[in-house]
Amino acid sequence: MTRYFDELETRSPEQRAKDTARSLPEQIARARALPGYGGTLKDIDPKNITCAEALAGLPVLRKSDLGRAQADAAPFGGLTTRAPSGFAHVFQSPGPIYEPGGGAHDWWRMGRFLHACGVGHGDIVHNCFGYHLTPAGMIFESGARAVGASVLPAGTGQTELQVRAAHDLGCTTYAGTPDYLKVILDKADEMGMALGFAKAAVGGGALFPSLRQEYADRGITCLQSYATADLGNIAYESPAQEGMIVDEGVIVEIVTPGTGDPVAPGQVGEVVVTTLNPDYPLIRFATGDLSAIMDGLSPCGRTNIRIKGWMGRADQTTKIKGMFVRPEQVAALVARHEEVARARVVARREGEMDAMIVQIETECDDCDRYAGSVVEALKMRGRIEIVPRGSLPNDGKVIEDQRNYE
Repeated sequence: MTRYFDELETRSPEQRAKDTARSLPEQIARARALPGYGGTLKDIDPKNITCAEALAGLPVLRKSDLGRAQADAAPFGGLTTRAPSGFAHVFQSPGPIYEPGGGAHDWWRMGRFLHACGVGHGDIVHNCFGYHLTPAGMIFESGARAVGASVLPAGTGQTELQVRAAHDLGCTTYAGTPDYLKVILDKADEMGMALGFAKAAVGGGALFPSLRQEYADRGITCLQSYATADLGNIAYESPAQEGMIVDEGVIVEIVTPGTGDPVAPGQVGEVVVTTLNPDYPLIRFATGDLSAIMDGLSPCGRTNIRIKGWMGRADQTTKIKGMFVRPEQVAALVARHEEVARARVVARREGEMDAMIVQIETECDDCDRYAGSVVEALKMRGRIEIVPRGSLPNDGKVIEDQRNYE
């Protein structure tokens, strides 16, 4: 019988909605009281924000906003409820962006994922995530501690020493990027050392089906999580391996890239996350990643919604005719005409010149109707193509670069 990490994973939809209706307004009120949110949430009544749908009226917070906020109010931009000294760790990610961490037990909620991987007492986790400046190493270490496992803080590099340590200590679980496990296994084969890895908890890179199968052929069950330095665990695989289950400590929305507008169910869009972490209440934080909500529930019995996993990046900014075209400009074009369902900008090379084609999903067949809006929103002229509703690909892209640079 499956044992779950806690009772939150198997709540009924009604109970989860009831719990969210209590915890989400509390989190919005917490954020509203912080100086970093003073300007953007001051007119919001937290009591009205009781579900994911209600979040759609709030502004989106982007990584670039964090950088600006931290420049004005170091180190955390006025977005934490604790002083820097109130956290167990502080980190620096590229940007630089500073992140707090370790304010409470399993602060990043990675224990839930490691439990789903079958990691627990008696396991030794060979942790190959980095420990210096950036938080990935500590994120996975805190999760291992939450499930009672021991940790070898291996980090990256020095592969021969890693093989020796994994062999001598009897490490049972690998944690790290999907591809580095293969580097370790291949080096172990070269050294003639048998390793005891039976489980792998991976993240931070693409897990290709062929690579997962190679690990399975070696007797290693490999599952992946989706996490960020700012938010912690967002979603994770279970042994069912059917999509990624959204973590119980966050609320996930899928929106049209460049906007905060939710997409239709099943459509690909940008992942926007609101965390329920009381120490660091990030509200509608845009990850820049693409994904989509899946229908139904996981066969493993966990009842939260699922996403399809990482499906690319949402920032599709492209230079055409020497001018940048951004997703928010495409969104502005669509917003000008209520009969337009979607639009997509395609950059092509025609002869030695750039060409911009604007594909518009609408029942109106008058291209001239949209010519002025194209110039105003995209700041250049383009060839307009009217396409049937539902005909544009469901891949989250609103800008596609088809030019061959070879």
